[in-house]
Amino acid sequence: MTTLFLTVGLPGAGKTTRARQLAEEHSALRLTPDEWMIPLFGEAEADGKRDVLEGRLLWLGLEALRLGTNVILDFGCWSRDERSAIRWLTESVGASCRLVYMPLDQETQRARIAHRQSVTPDQTFPISEADLAHWKTLFEEPDTAELDGHEIGGPPPGWSGWSEWAADRWPSFA
Repeated sequence: MTTLFLTVGLPGAGKTTRARQLAEEHSALRLTPDEWMIPLFGEAEADGKRDVLEGRLLWLGLEALRLGTNVILDFGCWSRDERSAIRWLTESVGASCRLVYMPLDQETQRARIAHRQSVTPDQTFPISEADLAHWKTLFEEPDTAELDGHEIGGPPPGWSGWSEWAADRWPSFA
């Protein structure tokens, strides 16, 4: 059975490093939006284009799973709803999904971000202390049940299914 590995964590957690290791270990296609955003648009967010890019990468990842290729989505996936949607979509194409959570303390995060910005400034984007503090408030840490792959609940109220929710979250997914 093919597997989608979904990296989960805040900036500086080591997601991309772990994604590279997983790609090698599992002969997997690695899809990392950060590696596409700056070359394509010159910045990390680019007026909502990141959501569009992630939608296409998600679509590509599901196509690769259908064709029998393991996939790593190196997205970060801060919300439980994002992770649930991706888990559901992965299972809908007959593949398994494994969350790869990368917890991180503040001191390590700051050090890794500073190192990345000094070593490869053209491949990363500036991150302020205010950004880090704000992003931490948005991050929903996965619990043991989610990490163990327990049943995926239904979509948030107002949505008929995860596919519809995903098409709204990632506009180019559908």
